[in-house]
Amino acid sequence: MIRPDTLVEDLGENLLGWLVGQRWFRAKARGVAKAGTERASVLVGGASTAGPTLVHAMVTVDDTDLYQVPLGVRAEVPEHLEHAVIGRVGDHAVYDATHDAELMGPLLDLVADGVSVAGLTFRAEPGVELERGLRARPIGVEQSNTSVVYGAQYILKLYRRPDPGPNRDVDLHRALRSAGATHIAAPLGVISGVFGEGDTVLGFLQDFLPNSVEGWATATASVRDLLAEGDLHADEVGGDFAGEAHRLGAAVAEVHAALALATGSDSTGPGRIAAEVDAMHERLDVVLAEVPELASDEPSLREAFDAVRELREPLVVQQVHGDLHLGQVLRTTSGWVLIDFEGEPATTPAQRQVPRSPLRDVAAMLRSFDYAAFHLLAGNLAGNLEDGAERQLSARASEWSDRNRTAFCDGYAEVAGDPRAQPTLLRALELDKAVYEVRYEHHNRPDWLAIPLAAIRRRS
Repeated sequence: MIRPDTLVEDLGENLLGWLVGQRWFRAKARGVAKAGTERASVLVGGASTAGPTLVHAMVTVDDTDLYQVPLGVRAEVPEHLEHAVIGRVGDHAVYDATHDAELMGPLLDLVADGVSVAGLTFRAEPGVELERGLRARPIGVEQSNTSVVYGAQYILKLYRRPDPGPNRDVDLHRALRSAGATHIAAPLGVISGVFGEGDTVLGFLQDFLPNSVEGWATATASVRDLLAEGDLHADEVGGDFAGEAHRLGAAVAEVHAALALATGSDSTGPGRIAAEVDAMHERLDVVLAEVPELASDEPSLREAFDAVRELREPLVVQQVHGDLHLGQVLRTTSGWVLIDFEGEPATTPAQRQVPRSPLRDVAAMLRSFDYAAFHLLAGNLAGNLEDGAERQLSARASEWSDRNRTAFCDGYAEVAGDPRAQPTLLRALELDKAVYEVRYEHHNRPDWLAIPLAAIRRRS
């Protein structure tokens, strides 16, 4: 018989190997010695039923990191779930339950019923009536979380590495809803439990937008159209993205305005500005120690950061998205929607709560346009643009980036202040983001390292 409280330990090395292979697992670099059970309980099925069992496990890794790992248990695994099998315990196969519609479906019903089961609390948002009995299906592999779609109505985000205390993603969606924001997916319900230091959000149910397209996919399709033509300019190709970039800029500005209305804003003085600059230098120090290719750019980066110290106007700060890029926006039939307000994954929960300049989101989106423009040429950016055709493609990519960056800022300026009116701060924030990207690509996608390096050399 399967024992939920020892299932993690019974899986042993099989679970460790599986964890390290997941994109949402954050401890790959340091290696993993052991996994243990913080809490495990049966949510669906069990010994008295012939069907599959859902064991909700909270797993500790090396006694430091806490992960949410829903586990499915079956005596016989159907073919469509074989890829999700983690290992076997006795006569039963144990697998990633998020791939099993039969086990994920009941989670929606629990939220709709507003019940507490096995130490977990399932609650719909006030005034929300949910349709029960919808079929569940997992969607794509995600960087930090796993999402399950119910019918064409709802999407449940399961936080794989949940943090105790306030959940920024949930709180900001609630604040934006209260402010009447339209460029978000409405919050519908929450799954939570008490672990470690207190209440922890484990799942977030929202409206699903079935006819939406990710901004990255739309933008990069436009770039491919342009590069396929070769001799045409960005405004001459049928897939020109500038109109969408303009509308996206307006949408981001509207979200910023709604966040300021709902959560407040503040003007800070020289001390806060100096602290921001010091933090930029500290981040640069870390990257320089790890990425020798950045060394020649150090003087120009230091100069750009230090120029912010000379600013005399106050720094306006508020809650912002915190991790904005083209993969965090969806184009729906009615406009752009911003998703995933968790903040930068590499920062601590406390750091994500700190109010920031809205220009941080603007700078991050400008960097994303640059990525969309040059990702197809990444292998040629390290000095290999020798023939005329390659130079022409690079020129077209630069043109696409500049055109859409301008359109985005134009759209933003129609709703809020023009971000280009603060060129020193915007430039420093964009370069700071590029330095972060240098470190990320160095460790994760070395073939793309040339993209942020080339951007730093163009803009510093």
